[in-house]
Amino acid sequence: MKLLVVSDIHGSNYYAKKIKEIYEKENPDKLILLGDLYYHGPRNPLTQEYGPGEVAQILNNLKDNIRCTKGNCDAEVDEMISEFPLEEKVIIEINNKKIFFTHGHKYNIDKWPEEEFDVLVYGHFHTGFIQEKDGKIFANSGSISLPKDNTEHSYLIIDEQNIILKNIDGKIIKECKYNNI
Repeated sequence: MKLLVVSDIHGSNYYAKKIKEIYEKENPDKLILLGDLYYHGPRNPLTQEYGPGEVAQILNNLKDNIRCTKGNCDAEVDEMISEFPLEEKVIIEINNKKIFFTHGHKYNIDKWPEEEFDVLVYGHFHTGFIQEKDGKIFANSGSISLPKDNTEHSYLIIDEQNIILKNIDGKIIKECKYNNI
């Protein structure tokens, strides 16, 4: 199984098109969206080519392969234009490892869910990283459209053994073998 993980599009039609390009290049089994799809949020500037409706069209064309968590900027109206559900969490098991996907505003490296997990994957903070802590792996996909703290526009690839943080050009930023935990 191969997963493409993207977070924090914040209504950027420009970066939604990049997601489509990355999707076609990486050819994942599933696209995991970690929320904050359409609205830029009051703390963020308008994203490049801000166009929530166009973003919805691009994502809806991929709906059969999308699992999506609800972000703190996602509202009921966003669910109305999305042809896929926005879930509170997504849990996928790969090679007997429980991978817990969430937006990151409730659960993250500093605040763990009560539910058991091996890997916690989230966005929200707009800074991509992969880190081990107390025998667990934590991975943040960063933001595809609005990276912060001098990080790159990024996404994650999760396969049978690896978590790979890449920039939008496909260059590997960091890699981790999670199957060893």
